[in-house]
Amino acid sequence: MTLAERIAEVQDRIAAAAREAGRDPAEITLVAATKVQSSETIRAAIGAGVTVCGENRVQEMTAHLDDNAYEGAALHFIGHLQTNKVKFVVGRVDLIESVGSEHLLDAVEERAARLGLVQDILLEVNVGGEASKSGVAPADLSGLAQKAARLPHVRLRGLMAIPPVAEIPGANRKFFTRMYQFFVDIRSQMNDNGTTIDCLSMGMSGDFEDAVREGATLVRVGTALFGPRPPMGAAVKDNR
Repeated sequence: MTLAERIAEVQDRIAAAAREAGRDPAEITLVAATKVQSSETIRAAIGAGVTVCGENRVQEMTAHLDDNAYEGAALHFIGHLQTNKVKFVVGRVDLIESVGSEHLLDAVEERAARLGLVQDILLEVNVGGEASKSGVAPADLSGLAQKAARLPHVRLRGLMAIPPVAEIPGANRKFFTRMYQFFVDIRSQMNDNGTTIDCLSMGMSGDFEDAVREGATLVRVGTALFGPRPPMGAAVKDNR
């Protein structure tokens, strides 16, 4: 299959899962996870209908921005963000999906204030309680969300999660269900900020249909669109 055909297939699968759940397919946005892809491939994906690109690594994102690779699409940062890299991301992306600690939230607020802008963010939740993954613990989510809502240079748009790797199909559905409940709860707590909380980012290539069935509004898909990732460094080399 061509890239355009794979994109169309994934979009059809998203739409089918949405209809199965009684949802409007227009409520769900495909985020093309462009990790280790070349600028040429990113442009081709946008040309084939991708409207949002998601980057995991600051270095790759910066190279693609310098190359105008994302022209015509919104850009999300979806990977682990270190505080010393915040200055390269705030103000350069439409949405930071992976704010998972108070320390990182403060760094984003400080940088956005310095630039005189408001940065849209999602709070990343460690829904599976995995020590190897970043994200706020569910017990601390409400407090972090309340703080984010008070910051003048941050706009809380919702939640994001990367559940544990599923050993069998459907195994992550319980985590998606839990995330949707967190999403509903946070919206109900933010009476003065509820209208801006409209994003629930969950689901990747192996489970995005279940995520859609459980309420996702953003699904981050890479391999199902682009196939196996090329060797590390290939994308940067293409942009030199």
